[in-house]
Parts: sequence; C-alpha cells; structure tokens
Amino acid sequence: MADGAVTTDQRDGVRRLRIDADPESVEKGLVTLVLTLVELLRQLMERQALRRVDQGTLTDDQIEKVGSTLMALEDRMAELREHFGLTVEDLNLDLGPLGPLLPREAGPGR
Repeated sequence: MADGAVTTDQRDGVRRLRIDADPESVEKGLVTLVLTLVELLRQLMERQALRRVDQGTLTDDQIEKVGSTLMALEDRMAELREHFGLTVEDLNLDLGPLGPLLPREAGPGR
C-alpha cells in the first residue's frame, strides 16, 4: 500500500476511512508544511520591508537591521531545507487553479 493511502474498512455495516500513514512520510509532510509557512511569511516580510524602504519610512539603522535579519532567516531556511532534503520548489504548494502558493523568485539558490 502506498504511503498515506486511504483505505476503507467495512465493519458492522459502517464504512470507515483509515489512513495508512508511514511515520517518516508524515514527519516530512509536517516539516514541509511548517517550512512552507515560514517561507511565505519571510517573503511577505521582505516585500513589506522593501515597500517601507521605498516609502522612506525606515531609518538607515532600521534598514540595516531588517536586511540582516532577513538574510539570516533566508540562510537558516536554506540550512533547514538541506537538512530535511527539500528544495525551494518542494515548499511551493500547487493550489490548482489559483496557481502556486509562493511567487517565483529569482536570485542565488532559487
């Protein structure tokens, strides 16, 4: 049976659904979901910071701190993806007709 396959069980005239979940695939799925959410938030924070820089609402010191923080977060995300054997595309969930969850970004390592 495939990982995460759904099977039906007929007992006492009641149809029950069971999920055959391999602990390893469940763990990887959970890690993928968590890292996807963190990546989505990182990209949103980055866009907000860029808007604020363009609007001139941040001081030079704040720009430096935000830039350093976002770079450190991006580096840590790369480490976590590597540790769990994931790629950037693994974190980009396909939402069907809505398209991918995360916008495609150009840059190093992407």
